[in-house]
Order: sequence, then C-alpha cells, then structure tokens
Amino acid sequence: MSSGPRATYPPERSPQSKRRWFIAGSAFVVIAGVALAVFAYFKFAETDVKGEATGYEIIDSHTVAVQFTLTRPDPSQPAACVVRGRSLDGSETGRREILIPPGHDTQVGFKTRVQTSQPPVIGEVFGCTTKIPAYLKADKE
Repeated sequence: MSSGPRATYPPERSPQSKRRWFIAGSAFVVIAGVALAVFAYFKFAETDVKGEATGYEIIDSHTVAVQFTLTRPDPSQPAACVVRGRSLDGSETGRREILIPPGHDTQVGFKTRVQTSQPPVIGEVFGCTTKIPAYLKADKE
C-alpha cells in the first residue's frame, strides 16, 4: 500500500507492544526510586553519633543550661552537637553549636548555656554529627 490514508500513518501497534512499554517504564521508575532512596539513606542518615539531653536548668529569662550525653562509637573522632532552647509556644528561641573534641570514652557528658530571645521553658539537643562544619573546626594549622 503506497497511497491512500493508510500510507500516511504508521501501522498501529499491537496491545502487547504497548503493555511491554508500560511494564518496562514502570520497572524503570521503581528501580530508580529504590536507587534514589538507598543513595539518600547513605548520604543523609547518620546513626552512629547520638546526643541525648539528660537535664536542663532555666538560669534566667534569656538563658537555659542544657546537660547532655554524647555517645559515639569512635571517640578519636571529633563531634558537633546543636543544642537549643525553646519557648512556651514550642518555637526555637536560641541555638548553640558545640564542638566536642576527640577523647578516650565512647560516652561523655557536657553542660552548656544557650542564650534565648524569649523566656525559655526547655533546653534540648537537636542533633549531633561527626561531620564538623568548617566554622567550628579548631585552628591548629
């Protein structure tokens, strides 16, 4: 057939061909999603360092002292923790980042003060990491 309406259009695909493309596309999306999830987990999940608040004390209307314990499997590595104060409405009103130097014990305790912009009602540890920001590193060079 070299002329007529059928000659200007490609032959229609069979339903099985469309189904194969749908299955292949779906499999690709699932595999890409799983690969992305695995990549994100290894990039952003850090479960080896843990900071846990053990107490807090309201010093005045703009200061809270937070006591916490840092647990790390490799004490020869420095760590950084973010400690914060929160006000009555639950908002964060003060924050402090602390550099914890290498040591000998896997579990160490610290106490620090956090300045707040509103009267604090609680002090807590937001999180800890072994990925030290450049501005927290001690100048030893």
